[in-house]
Amino acid sequence: MTATPDALIVTERRGPLLIATLNRPDKRNALNDAVVHALGHVFMTLADDVKAVVLASNGEHFSAGLDLSELKERDTGEGIRHSMGWTRIFEHIQFGKVPVVSALKGAVIGGGLELALATHVRVAEANAYYALPEGQRGIYVGGGASVRLPRVIGVDRMMDMMLTGRTYSAAEGMALGLSQYLVDAGQGLAKAIALADRVAQNVGMTNFAVIQALPRIAEVDRHSGFFMESMMAGIAQAEAEAKTRLRAFLEGKAAKVKPQD
Repeated sequence: MTATPDALIVTERRGPLLIATLNRPDKRNALNDAVVHALGHVFMTLADDVKAVVLASNGEHFSAGLDLSELKERDTGEGIRHSMGWTRIFEHIQFGKVPVVSALKGAVIGGGLELALATHVRVAEANAYYALPEGQRGIYVGGGASVRLPRVIGVDRMMDMMLTGRTYSAAEGMALGLSQYLVDAGQGLAKAIALADRVAQNVGMTNFAVIQALPRIAEVDRHSGFFMESMMAGIAQAEAEAKTRLRAFLEGKAAKVKPQD
């Protein structure tokens, strides 16, 4: 197990997985520049043999969002550059080298929700809850929520969250797509690791296509999307490992798809 120099992020290797853990439990893992930059360092220096990342947290909460105690007055230009800096790092998580599975619990609010939305698979414990309190703080989201969240829950629901301070429970969030999995309290990390291990067994080019091409295809017009999909399909199936796996399936040597628990 290793940590960034300031111990804000603790990392651990488990075979092909890297577990990166937010480590400010006394602050409910609130995000500040130091934490975000430490996250950026982790994701920008992943070893080539890391096949998937699990993003977890110490303490009772995933992240209570922006650390308001460290918020300083900025002029307009400084505010824009600050937000763009966070956005670039979250973009590197979403469009980085490997898929990221997050384990969510307790508070997943403000910047914490923005961080979670930059991950590809989200596992929520039953005690997780989601909110965007920026509207009540006199500020606006700045870590990409305006781009990512409406694509998940719709513009009107995001407006409601910001205007009224509405909070969604873990079960409500699951129904809306804020998480893809819902587990009992205390089981989030184990489930996230199990899913990441499954992801890590995929062919690397397939994982690349899913996290890099799929989101972009979903945003273009139909004809461009069909073309981009065809290009990606051709690239993926030309991989040597893909050919090996297809032959194994045709020869009855690969497991067939079955219902999962």
